[in-house]
Amino acid sequence: MNSRILNVVRLQFVNKQTFLWVPLIILAGTVLLNVMIVALVPGDGPTYSGGAQAPLWYFLYVGISSLTLTFPFSQAMSLTRREFYLGTVVAAALTGGMLATLFVLLGLVERATDGYGVNAYLSYLPAVWAPGWWAAWIVMFITTMFFFVIGFWGATIFKRWGATVLTIVLFSLGLVAIGGLYVVGRLSAWDTVFQWFATAGSLGVALWAIPVILLLGGGSYLTLRRATV
Repeated sequence: MNSRILNVVRLQFVNKQTFLWVPLIILAGTVLLNVMIVALVPGDGPTYSGGAQAPLWYFLYVGISSLTLTFPFSQAMSLTRREFYLGTVVAAALTGGMLATLFVLLGLVERATDGYGVNAYLSYLPAVWAPGWWAAWIVMFITTMFFFVIGFWGATIFKRWGATVLTIVLFSLGLVAIGGLYVVGRLSAWDTVFQWFATAGSLGVALWAIPVILLLGGGSYLTLRRATV
């Protein structure tokens, strides 16, 4: 890997809170709180909360802050926009891989301890783990990168054109989403949609997110090339 790209990775990890400590604190806090809540609620059956996925939402912020907080510094270091972009994606992938690994390890602990002794399952979700632990890792990693790219993509639009254009883009996407729901409803195709999700499974749905990640990532890079500090 290009040493200058590695410099960007180091730049992103200078503030370890963003890429390391805060995701770990969110994960640990969510596990602790969920286990305590389940322990307080009477019941003998397993409780599946999926709380271990909480850091995923934080990655929207990571995607935003990785551009807005460090991009000016990268330009002061005479790094190209391409080097900044690739180094930032590598930094996000490293953190995403770490979270995916912790997600799998927590799932294995939950299986071995009957949900921490209280039937609380935050990582070991049958729908995600059905194909195997490797599928759980892939789903978690892809989802992490999906949220990161969304945040980064929004930040590049803001950096290039400002808050007004970003607001218009987000509003337009909301209209498209509502329009899609309307079309599905008019065609009475909800059964088909639900059947597709059930057939594809969590792994299949996650794999379908890869083209979206590539599309948004490519758009982010093209926008970043024109962005000003």
